[in-house]
Amino acid sequence: MSDDRAAQLQSLSIDRSEPEASNSPLKVIVAMVLAALVSVLITWWWMNGQIKQVRSDAATAIAAAQENIPVSGSSAPATAPRASGLVASGYVTARRQATVSAEITGTIREILFDEGSKVEAGQVLARLDDKRAIISLRQAKAQTESARRNVQSLQARIVEADIVLGRAQTLADKAIGPKAAVTAAAAALKTLQAQLAGARADLAASKANVASQVDLVERHVVRAPYAGVVIAKNAQVGEILSPSSAGGGFTRTGIATIVDMQSLEIEVDVNEGQIGRVSPGQKVEAVLDAYQNWKIPAQVVAIIPTANRARATIKVRVSFDEIDARVLPDMAVKVTFIE
Repeated sequence: MSDDRAAQLQSLSIDRSEPEASNSPLKVIVAMVLAALVSVLITWWWMNGQIKQVRSDAATAIAAAQENIPVSGSSAPATAPRASGLVASGYVTARRQATVSAEITGTIREILFDEGSKVEAGQVLARLDDKRAIISLRQAKAQTESARRNVQSLQARIVEADIVLGRAQTLADKAIGPKAAVTAAAAALKTLQAQLAGARADLAASKANVASQVDLVERHVVRAPYAGVVIAKNAQVGEILSPSSAGGGFTRTGIATIVDMQSLEIEVDVNEGQIGRVSPGQKVEAVLDAYQNWKIPAQVVAIIPTANRARATIKVRVSFDEIDARVLPDMAVKVTFIE
């Protein structure tokens, strides 16, 4: 009995040699937190080192670009340094730019160009409906032919009247015919001569009318005033073209806009306080916004002798030393006036 009771008491005693099971989850959590902190510290240290390296590389590249030294490991060539001097902004403009129209009002029958087309001086751009003008021309030619026939008829009658006068004069000299016949024949001859002069005047007027009608027909053809490039097509077949805007919104005043690409230059607005640094013939370095690595040699053509009161600037014209196909009207450009 005492042995059983001792065994039961032994089973109820606490064994101090085994670890407490309740502390195991807490240690696991602590270990996980410590591991996370170590991982974060390692990541921060590595990223900080990379940022410093990037900043160092960027500073090296900037310094190399300023000193015109190629960066190691880069195959791109270093750009040439910009010229020093006054810098101003402007735009490419064309000295010869025109909106072409007809000299008369008419309906467009045919258009023979498109945007971007190169045209020569005198090239036909469009034709207007010229049916009525051609009818008037034919009528004028018929009147001219009638006047020519009338002149020929009067010339023949004058020849006959001159013969009659000579015969009458002969008979009168021989006292065979009356002198009245001579007077009548002479009067008839003078009348025919006067009629011939009038007919010739009518013939000249008819010829002038024909020339006028020919010119009118030619005015129905629109031609390029000079060689250039069409940059705008302002009308279509079937629309009314007129040199004036009397027809309102339904009438086109121009059929095309042509630019002479050989007349391109730069217009720059220079501050009044800096205009003393600019002079005609001065060398200029131009850089288009579209091609910032392309430096174009140019020179000052003229300083416009007037100021813009609102902007306190003076306009300066700059011409290119050579015209390039990449230069287009209205391109933005920065120029450096080399000093």
